[in-house]
Amino acid sequence: MLNIALFGPPGAGKGTQSKQIVEKYKLFYISTGDILRREIAEETKLGLEAKNIIASGGLVSDEIIVQIIENTIKENHEAKGFLFDGFPRTYVQAYILEGLMIKLNTSLNCLISMEVEEEESVNRLLERGRESGRSDDNVQVIRKRLKEYNDKTLPVLEYYKDRGIYYGINGIQSIDAVGKGIDKILQDELSKSLLNIVLYGYPGSRRGKLGKAIAAKYGLEYVSTGKMLELEIREQTEIGQKIKDYYVNGRLVPDEIVIQLIEQKIEASKGAKGFIFKGYPRTLVQSYILDGLLRKHGASVSEIIEIEMPTLEVIARLDERSKTEYAKPYDNSTAKIVNRLKQYEKRTVPVIEKYNQMYGVKKLDGMGSYEEVLERLSSEIEKIFKKN
Repeated sequence: MLNIALFGPPGAGKGTQSKQIVEKYKLFYISTGDILRREIAEETKLGLEAKNIIASGGLVSDEIIVQIIENTIKENHEAKGFLFDGFPRTYVQAYILEGLMIKLNTSLNCLISMEVEEEESVNRLLERGRESGRSDDNVQVIRKRLKEYNDKTLPVLEYYKDRGIYYGINGIQSIDAVGKGIDKILQDELSKSLLNIVLYGYPGSRRGKLGKAIAAKYGLEYVSTGKMLELEIREQTEIGQKIKDYYVNGRLVPDEIVIQLIEQKIEASKGAKGFIFKGYPRTLVQSYILDGLLRKHGASVSEIIEIEMPTLEVIARLDERSKTEYAKPYDNSTAKIVNRLKQYEKRTVPVIEKYNQMYGVKKLDGMGSYEEVLERLSSEIEKIFKKN
């Protein structure tokens, strides 16, 4: 997902550049003025509140603005990202947007400021006034608008400079030159983004084999907490000795141990296109842990896929696997198999439901041969690559 804030003083040409960016990168355009007018026109609850405030001569509060923006983002969750035109306008709103992005499990990639000297802005707006006949494009009003912009914007720009995601671009250049400059910034941002897929499915759904195949096919890093734990046990490390009893009996290993292993995996995979997480996070707590780990590395969950299978088919497959060299410790008795499935339903199904409410979970038919399911999964992964 690509989220951008585009800034520039009146007359900088933000409208022209916004249109080009939205069309090229398939972003959803967010202008607080536009969405506020829409809410008022549609007489929504927030729109009516805003209308009453404006009618009484007041300014619409940040509390209303942030709710409107949050609703807009949620209503357009399938967008490849969002372009914020002139928002946040104040230092306080910069913090508000940061909190909102975290709540929605995403982040602002960059703030691009189209820099134009005051006299150039004045000349451009006066020329626009002569062409359009706009009464507000006169020297007195223009200088007042520019002063207000500079007074409010400077703290916002400093905020994003401190964050390291501020990019200034010479707005006096031609439209094409400015567009190319912005395009380079956005292409660089896209190259940093990781594709992170969480692959769910009951034990026995072949999610491990499928996950490894997808990782190899598309250049992703395969992350299986089970495999990492098995390695620790096999090598009799300090961690392995601590977790052996948990793992053999099909119980969940403490989160503080799993966090260490995932953190090590991410750190050791610099330059990866992304990760495919097999069956992790398994609990609601772990879902917040994964969000935090990815955010620490400037990323987030890109897609969640669940491989669906009837319960009886799952039990039959696990029983069959128990007779092979690929048997897991918890495959050796019906009681352990049933316990494992109960744990999945009790702990992991609520996580999937949470993700489904937030982003939507892609359901994938897990029945048929391995090759058939792999083909279905590959098709979905390719759609995700195109989307991103």
